[in-house]
Amino acid sequence: MGNIKRNNSRPEDFIKADLVEFLTARGWHVEATHGNVYQTGFPDLYCMHTQWDDRWIDCKVAGRYKFTRAQIIKWPLWELHKGRIWILTAATDEEYAKLFKPPNFRDYWKPSWGKLPNIDDLLRAIDEENNEELLRRQIEEEDNDARRSERNS
Repeated sequence: MGNIKRNNSRPEDFIKADLVEFLTARGWHVEATHGNVYQTGFPDLYCMHTQWDDRWIDCKVAGRYKFTRAQIIKWPLWELHKGRIWILTAATDEEYAKLFKPPNFRDYWKPSWGKLPNIDDLLRAIDEENNEELLRRQIEEEDNDARRSERNS
């Protein structure tokens, strides 16, 4: 398990650091994830316990949180494939008890954001994005082939 730095600019980092300590003291092995341009939408922590199996945990500040676009897209897909995600807002016994109930990320969806996308809509949107990207690449390849052909003639 790596060290979790407390970054004053991100309140979630305090929650994450406290949760790592809290869970470790209760026999969990905790791995922090690191989002970057190549990997987005992952929950903050992956936790394993010999008795309680594994949990993906995302740390949110109670009342002041949002889901990223990647989380909105990925989490329902993960859920479809038995990926279980819990949101915790503090390192307390009350929050800890949530880990022994069904995954709760849907409970944190705010009605003001509109309807949480269903899996069919998400898959359709991903297909459309992939098709647009494929078409763009095909056009680029054809343009490049035409340029090469002009240079060779």
